[in-house]
Amino acid sequence: MVKDEGPARRRQWGAERRSEPLAIMHSRPSPAAIVWARAAIVITALSWFAYMVTTIMRMVIEGPRESFSFHVQTWVYGITVTALTFSAIMYLTARYGALVRFREHRRVERALIDSHFADSDGTVTVLIPSYDEEPEVVRYTLWSAALQEFPSVRVVLLIDDREDGLEGEALERLQRTRGLLGEISDALEAPRERALRALREFEERAPEHPGPRDAKRAAEAYLEAAVWLDEFAAAEPIEDHMSEFFAEQVLLGLSNDLRLTRLALDAAHDQGASPDRERLAQLHRRLVWIFSADMDSFERKRYASLSQEPNKAMNLNSYISLMGGRFRVSSETGERILEPLGHDAADAAADLVIPDSRYLLTLDADSQLLRDYCVRLVYLLEQPENERVAVTQTPYSSFRGAPTRIERIAGATTDLQHIQHQGLTYFNATFWVGANAVIRKVALADIAVTETVGGFEITTYVQDRTVIEDTESSIDLGLHGWTLENYPERLSYSATPPDFGSLIVQRRRWANGGLLIMPKLVEMVRAKRGTPMRVRATEKMLRTNYMSSLAWASFGLLFLLFFPFDSRLLSPLVVAAALPYFLSMGFDLRASGHRYGDILRIYGFNLVLLPVNLAGVLKSIQQGVTGEKIPFARTPKVVGRTAAPAVYVILPYVIIGFSVFTAVRDFQVANWGNAIFATFNAIMATWATISYIGVRASIVDAALGIVGWLYVPEKKAAAERKPAPDPAAQINWQAILYHGDRRLRRDLVRTSDRRRRLSTMRVGFHAPARSGAEPAARESAAAPERSEPPGA
Repeated sequence: MVKDEGPARRRQWGAERRSEPLAIMHSRPSPAAIVWARAAIVITALSWFAYMVTTIMRMVIEGPRESFSFHVQTWVYGITVTALTFSAIMYLTARYGALVRFREHRRVERALIDSHFADSDGTVTVLIPSYDEEPEVVRYTLWSAALQEFPSVRVVLLIDDREDGLEGEALERLQRTRGLLGEISDALEAPRERALRALREFEERAPEHPGPRDAKRAAEAYLEAAVWLDEFAAAEPIEDHMSEFFAEQVLLGLSNDLRLTRLALDAAHDQGASPDRERLAQLHRRLVWIFSADMDSFERKRYASLSQEPNKAMNLNSYISLMGGRFRVSSETGERILEPLGHDAADAAADLVIPDSRYLLTLDADSQLLRDYCVRLVYLLEQPENERVAVTQTPYSSFRGAPTRIERIAGATTDLQHIQHQGLTYFNATFWVGANAVIRKVALADIAVTETVGGFEITTYVQDRTVIEDTESSIDLGLHGWTLENYPERLSYSATPPDFGSLIVQRRRWANGGLLIMPKLVEMVRAKRGTPMRVRATEKMLRTNYMSSLAWASFGLLFLLFFPFDSRLLSPLVVAAALPYFLSMGFDLRASGHRYGDILRIYGFNLVLLPVNLAGVLKSIQQGVTGEKIPFARTPKVVGRTAAPAVYVILPYVIIGFSVFTAVRDFQVANWGNAIFATFNAIMATWATISYIGVRASIVDAALGIVGWLYVPEKKAAAERKPAPDPAAQINWQAILYHGDRRLRRDLVRTSDRRRRLSTMRVGFHAPARSGAEPAARESAAAPERSEPPGA
């Protein structure tokens, strides 16, 4: 996600006042809530059925007297209502599944978890892909991963920025990001040493049956750890809601948990008792786990033998493919190439050693985890009944205290999606949500695909065919007999776009790719037909809705907004079919700490996002037709926010204008149903445009887009150009010998005077050297190779 730059964002009127997140455990739904969840599905389905029956009967009875145009309108309107009703029923179905899971879930006791991991040799490798991120945001993410309570945690920051060509603020940001790992390692050293010393003293001094004094020493160790966290939190500058969450929930939340344990140990001492030796050992080891984390970073773009595709999936794949290996870095060709060494080779003989791991935790660089995310989710994976669960996660919630209206409403939709994802698991229709997940590495090996690209073997675990790589990987895992599960607690949080420009980047990405994955779902259904793990009807419908509903919902809303349907097609039964959906959404918003009236705000929010969703759907269709990946371009920045492309700030005004025009026209012809609907849309779209985009920002972004489209930068005069470096000193002779003529031609194509240089090169290779031929060849050989497309 594109990050905001500049000074602290000013809090808007109507922004979120609440800053504390909801409880980790979902509230237990009442029997009445379960009954309503079932009734809502029945009411919606029966209302739709009654509407379709009455519509068909009217066509049969009155059809011969109606015009062809009315018949077409009836069919289009009926299909649109059916598609939208199907999505509403899927929402209600997933919601019902979530409520059942919340009612049945019981939190695993901490003693059972500590006992389970007492002799564990498992390792979790936390992979954090990072590209052009704000260092402070990455810092919060790294700390939340480093403080995980797990026996062995290795945190790896996968930096995808290419240093070549960076300067000024961009280069400074990259260097600051690189330095975070050393800072965290140094900061953890003191509390880790204290925890290790307390553990050694316990193992040396404690008798077979510990007494109150041993419990007191353990309590003091916990107090020292809690004080260190308190001091850390007190020194943290609170500049926004993300920093507040980090200080209060990650640091102080862990401190409070440790203080609770200390309270129990002090009580045992005061009562002349103590936990047994094994339990005290577990408690001491827990402190060591908290402050022990191996911190490392990896930059794949330094190595020519790894994929250079500019996306998160290949950043992850490049590192995963190296895990468990030893490599020598060869620079004989003028480029850094990783050459694998045998398993018998000593670590000292290798330039790069990548430890293996049983579990992977993928974590977005703008997310934060609560303290026991790892232990609880890995504990779930290691239960005997879950041996075929490949991925488990807690669908992320939004940070509270959003300073802008659009971030608050976008966060509300995120919290609704959290509930939906929990319900999908109830019907075995879980999808991997890429912001965070614990993955069984052996499952990724099952779906790995290896191909040769440019002479190098590239292994792909997470497909990068679409920008929603996690969704496609969910289907790939299902094809190989693996399942996925959402853990029914709130243990992860992720950033929400703070302005309309960055929201476009996110939502356009979400809308692009679902249709392309549908054939794989069909393949999975066929492959599982007749097996014990066959895909049931509810799972098929939920998965289809998840991947494709954005397409038909967007086009359906487009038809309702712009097509002049006959008012006779509007019926109270249509309203009855939609009402349970909106009522249930209001209940979910209230349960998630939002306002019931946010239903209307979300409706307006979806209206202004309609062009964005349609653009993503059309890009999917374009990719399906052409077979070419759709490049993802980042939007430009203006002071304090992300600029939105001009088309996306102009089209909401088109929606407003046409809705007003439709309302006036239908009012004049007494088409009351459509007039009311158009008036409602005009009001909601106007309110959303002013609140979420802003009139001033709209003017600036539209002007910026038009000027950027018309402006052609003037080429600098020859005298103003920087003098070229000495050609002889810049010749990359190793690259010439390694790549040969293919490397030279590829570099030459990228020059502005392509024809002249190609001609010169032919003369240089096939005839005696002439004036200018050798310098041209040298300049080509010296040119650095760039594999990223513009805007990556």
